[in-house]
Amino acid sequence: MMNNYIDLVNKNLEKYMEIVYPEDLFKSMRYTVLLPGKRLRPVMCLETCRMLKGDIEDAMPTACAIEMLHAQTLIHDDLPCMDNDDFRRGKPSNHKVFGEAVAVLAGDALLTFAPQIIVKYSTNLDSSTILRVLSEYFNFAGAYGVIAGQVVDIESEHKNIRDNSVLDFIHTHKTSDLFKLSVRTGAIIAGADDNDLDKMTQFAQQFGLAFQIADDILDEISTFEELGKTTGKDKTSEKLTYVSLYGMDSAKCKLACLLDECYDKIQESQVFAEIINGIKKRTGLL
Repeated sequence: MMNNYIDLVNKNLEKYMEIVYPEDLFKSMRYTVLLPGKRLRPVMCLETCRMLKGDIEDAMPTACAIEMLHAQTLIHDDLPCMDNDDFRRGKPSNHKVFGEAVAVLAGDALLTFAPQIIVKYSTNLDSSTILRVLSEYFNFAGAYGVIAGQVVDIESEHKNIRDNSVLDFIHTHKTSDLFKLSVRTGAIIAGADDNDLDKMTQFAQQFGLAFQIADDILDEISTFEELGKTTGKDKTSEKLTYVSLYGMDSAKCKLACLLDECYDKIQESQVFAEIINGIKKRTGLL
């Protein structure tokens, strides 16, 4: 079922991202959006909608918009002024292919192009639902969400910060917020009540923390071939991570606990179980 979701998302991303003038801009946008990936965020949006008795076709534009937003964060994250990485998913980073100026503008364009997709293609949703979805998008995509997390992540480099609250802020906003956006919009489109919305939000918060800890662990134990990007950069940049603050053993223990808690919250879903087990395998917990 996971692969079916991925195929549907890829098919619709292709449809939504037509190349028009200026071609270099749209080629740059498509380049990162369509790089092969697990499509976790759109899959989680669609699966949440299905679980709560919604129609996944109604959620597809939003799911794809979230993947575009995620691609925007990757394009900007790889820039020399930020994490300065030449590779993403085993391919040259966007700015290495199209230049820094176009890469910056492609990221900016995706940030605004994504909600246009929601408005244009969500033809089965009423205006109040679309407005709620857009409100979620702007909240988690902007200065109160993923951008805030990225800023604090950058500000924490080379500072030898030992403050758990700062680490929690980075993990919550840089990582968990996009997963919250995914499940919350899926739930809203399905017409979920407040209890289900709260349940999915709590799940996404914990899953996002687990996902970021796993990413911190993999940065130290994986190879370029496994991750598709430069490894060891967290230590080189002296980033504040769960591994740097608590050590590898504690990080793996915390990850295992978080993933088990996530599974308990969502065990009725085969897709979410597959995602959780995939993280366990990659980090050596299975």
